[in-house]
Amino acid sequence: MGNAQSPPADPRFSVASRAFTKQELDDLRALFVSLVSQSQSNSRSISRPVFQAYFKINGPLCDRLFDLVTRHRNDGMLTFEDLVIAKAVYEKGTRQEIEEFILQLCDVSGDGILGRSDIEAVLTSIRDTVFSPKNAEHGLSPHQDIFNIFINAATFSKKSEESGEDIMSSLDFKEWCNILPSVRKFLGSLLAPPESGRPGHQIPRLQHPDTLSPEILVMRKEYAWHIGGALSQQELEQWKLLYSSAVNGQSFNTFLGNISNVDGPTVLVIKDEEGYVYGGYASQPWERHSDFYGDMKSFLFQLYPKASIFRPTGANANLQWCAVNFSSDSIPNGIGFGGRPNHFGLFLSASFDQGHTFTCITFDSPCLSKTNLIQPDVIECWGIVVEGTQTDKPEMVKGTVLERFKEDRNMLKLVGLANSKVNGVCGVIKESKYTTRHSFQTRIEILVLADLQLGLTRKKDDKAEENGSTPSFDWLVRKACCTFLLHF
Repeated sequence: MGNAQSPPADPRFSVASRAFTKQELDDLRALFVSLVSQSQSNSRSISRPVFQAYFKINGPLCDRLFDLVTRHRNDGMLTFEDLVIAKAVYEKGTRQEIEEFILQLCDVSGDGILGRSDIEAVLTSIRDTVFSPKNAEHGLSPHQDIFNIFINAATFSKKSEESGEDIMSSLDFKEWCNILPSVRKFLGSLLAPPESGRPGHQIPRLQHPDTLSPEILVMRKEYAWHIGGALSQQELEQWKLLYSSAVNGQSFNTFLGNISNVDGPTVLVIKDEEGYVYGGYASQPWERHSDFYGDMKSFLFQLYPKASIFRPTGANANLQWCAVNFSSDSIPNGIGFGGRPNHFGLFLSASFDQGHTFTCITFDSPCLSKTNLIQPDVIECWGIVVEGTQTDKPEMVKGTVLERFKEDRNMLKLVGLANSKVNGVCGVIKESKYTTRHSFQTRIEILVLADLQLGLTRKKDDKAEENGSTPSFDWLVRKACCTFLLHF
């Protein structure tokens, strides 16, 4: 009869193998052997149940991925060649190859079109994989229909002539992945080892006082997962509640006081009286400025009734805004993101009871709410805790404000600037009897008293600074006092 010859090697396997180092191929071989031993398949292939158990993918997406990896043979056997070829395309291919693989992956029904039912199946798998029942005890919303916010973000520009079902074009799908980076990360990491902290699978741990019921919080696990799609893995460990208007009251001063010792990034979340939920990620601390500041890491987002993320376009650098105690109409007091003064992408006035949101080119973002003018119902600020970094500002040096101010006052004397008005400010500070550990509210009270002592005309001098002319000496003294006191 003659010796039976083994089938010729798949040329795709030879090409795919070149995408990996020898160590990577050895690791893949070891993984394959381990999974085969659990599959009871005569040491030839990985079974579907073992594949699902190892990669921990729940729902219809797992079956679709298994079919893609086994190249639709429908024999229930995943070979080593299958694994290498799939990972070479899915993880090491060109951008176009990877996007095409993910697009096919989301065609759960396998009919060659991407319908609404396919997207719903994908989101069901994400919900069951990332938000497993064990997460419920950590603040996961029991309302599974919250995932409608991700469907609401999708555009279905076509319709099936046969079934009438809404259909996504490839461009629709690409845009959907752009505004939902958490979904894109999840879909792009399904063959990564599950123990390595796969992108798109991590939910930040939301830290808040034990006495605070999660029911009154606007931030949910699903929202945090969505926002985290635009952040690094290091920023997804723990988020700490710094301010909640539902707990601390609707106060700008309290907000600034609560975040004054935080140097790291923060997430601002607003639920308005229309029921819309949205906000912004501030990469820089909230500190007093008379103009925009920040960097290209900041972004705006929508959470309800649909989810989206809007990153900087580079059209301008108008990223973050924090104006405190300015008297000029051109420098509105409050916090915001993008756009321009009085026409921000998102803005909360210093009263914290009103604000606005407009279309802006900074983030290519639309109006984030139902209307441009907003009335906040709840405002929250969460601090992002990054392990290994110092997110809190160092403790202040002990002593009274007057003692700390002596050096600055003596410096003023050395340059011939000290006069009775400076002494007047010192007297106000001394009479206040506050230590350097006083609150932001206290600092503002001191400055108000200092203003009365100096008898300043701030509007005139603020205008002078804007126009580039020289403000009065009184104004300069007050500004020095502001700078000094606000750093305690």
